[in-house]
Amino acid sequence: MRIITALALTAAACAAMPAQAQEKGDVLMRVRAIMVSPNEKSGGVEPSFPGARVGVTDSYAPEIDFTYMVTDHIGTELILGTTKHDVQGRAALSGIDKLAGTWVLPPTLTLQYHFADPHATVRPYVGAGVNYTIFYSSKASGALNAAIGDTKVHLNDSFGYALQAGVDVNITRKVFANLDVKYIDMDTTARLHTGSATNSVKVSIDPLVFGIGIGLRL
Repeated sequence: MRIITALALTAAACAAMPAQAQEKGDVLMRVRAIMVSPNEKSGGVEPSFPGARVGVTDSYAPEIDFTYMVTDHIGTELILGTTKHDVQGRAALSGIDKLAGTWVLPPTLTLQYHFADPHATVRPYVGAGVNYTIFYSSKASGALNAAIGDTKVHLNDSFGYALQAGVDVNITRKVFANLDVKYIDMDTTARLHTGSATNSVKVSIDPLVFGIGIGLRL
């Protein structure tokens, strides 16, 4: 009975706390767990495999971002995180499940509008901005090397727009929960260098990034 009473008093105390403000001049930090889900579309692997297509796998990773509130309702957010993806064979290359692997670093800057009063418990927001994606540590798979010979893989970096929507929900004065979804315009050309031959494929990756996490008002 004492435990139940203590829990009830704690809950009442939390409910009575003043709502966290997200006001002009505040800096917000969020740590999220994200799922990156590509909506990929590719051309042929030219010139050797015009009937082939490629796909890009989903990935899960941590993400961190920082928001500076320019006004009570407008903020700028810098989003940082890196994920690893496999490039899969499709159509004429479907027999090779994994063609290559690559790491993706897509720093993204958005301008956000936060709805509701700065002291509200629930504050949804929308944002739009720019993204620069860096592909690094790209490497051909053993299966691809066995099929066509030792191959080096290079993916061009990408520059595009980003769209965002989310919501912050206060837990305490400084801590809040966060749900977030982003769409990133991401296109690349992958080049496969095998001996003196080079094949290339254009890929629109265009992922949706789903995130859930915790935020802190610094």
